[in-house]
Amino acid sequence: MRLKLPLWLLVASLFLPAATLAADFGSKDGPEPANIDQISEFLRKDPYDLELLISFGTSKGGSAGHLALAIRDGVPGDDLVYSANFYADRTDKHATGFYTKDLMVGIPKKEYLFKTTSSLDDTASFGLDFGEIYKRSVIGVRVYGVPANEKEALVAYFNRINDDYHQQSSNTEYHDREIKYDYMHLNCAKTIGVAFKFGAGYQDLEISGVRLFSRVRVVAAANANIPTEMAMKLIEEWHKRGFGMDVVLYKKYGASTYIDPHEEEQVMFKDLPNRFPSVLSRDFRREQGAYEDFDNLYAMYLLYNMGKYSVLLNERTKLLATEKSKNPMPYPGAAELAKRSAKSDSAKYRRHLLFKPKGTRIGETADNTHLYNFSESDKRAP
Repeated sequence: MRLKLPLWLLVASLFLPAATLAADFGSKDGPEPANIDQISEFLRKDPYDLELLISFGTSKGGSAGHLALAIRDGVPGDDLVYSANFYADRTDKHATGFYTKDLMVGIPKKEYLFKTTSSLDDTASFGLDFGEIYKRSVIGVRVYGVPANEKEALVAYFNRINDDYHQQSSNTEYHDREIKYDYMHLNCAKTIGVAFKFGAGYQDLEISGVRLFSRVRVVAAANANIPTEMAMKLIEEWHKRGFGMDVVLYKKYGASTYIDPHEEEQVMFKDLPNRFPSVLSRDFRREQGAYEDFDNLYAMYLLYNMGKYSVLLNERTKLLATEKSKNPMPYPGAAELAKRSAKSDSAKYRRHLLFKPKGTRIGETADNTHLYNFSESDKRAP
């Protein structure tokens, strides 16, 4: 027997908003891995104090990625990630429909990496403010032995930047114009750098100056602070202070069908490039997987040598898994080996030779499943 629905109900069903439809796994407001807390607790058994989070780039050329800083126990049971807000630029384009409350956004790390809903606001950006791994891989440099007063100073400085943003301040000791996000002049790398320099007292940390360019964006980048370059500077500073370090690679989930409605080019996350964020060199405009210059090779080799774990989201089980790649090399040995390998390999690339590279790159291509060279016996289930 066929049931006849009232005409008004049939008509109403045609106009149900898209939000009422179930979102796909790996999409905004979709299902999340069931074991986020379990994986987080496993990783937090290591007593690190800070974690510098270096996000991969998702564009085809000039891909610099993103830089953020997680401070341990910034929220109960989790780290708090401080991340510069790309949309806090006070442009008309971002005046509505974008999260612009703060310049330095504080996000629980589990949310920043793995969750598909935001505690900030519905206008928060999926794949940037939260749910990073559905859009791109993230490298976490974990730092051990950082004094409590240094962590408190960093938090205070991030709060100060937000106060300056809210008050529309200008010409502070860390920036020579209005305090708002600027891709070239007050970006993610600079905000992290100034917090260490002026907040935590890293007086020797070099922060690039600024100049005004009106035409070519990549030319202006020559005077910008670049995430990977800032990361390398901070790693060296932490070594000088005697802090321990290791690295975790959070791998991109390779099956997200989500499309960011704000992007002009409507591409599913799974189809976006997932490339190691380039330093500023002749490699900067190269395509994914084509880095050959010393600085990029050194950064990739160093982070691989310091690697301890990678975390992946299994496409079949929809669960997170941690994998142990190897024992991490302490920074001095990791840096020396990376320099030797990068020098040798970059010279061979310049000569267009066919050769087997001496160094191992930490995640660069979209298919980075085997970058850590695990066997099945290496997998660690917490």
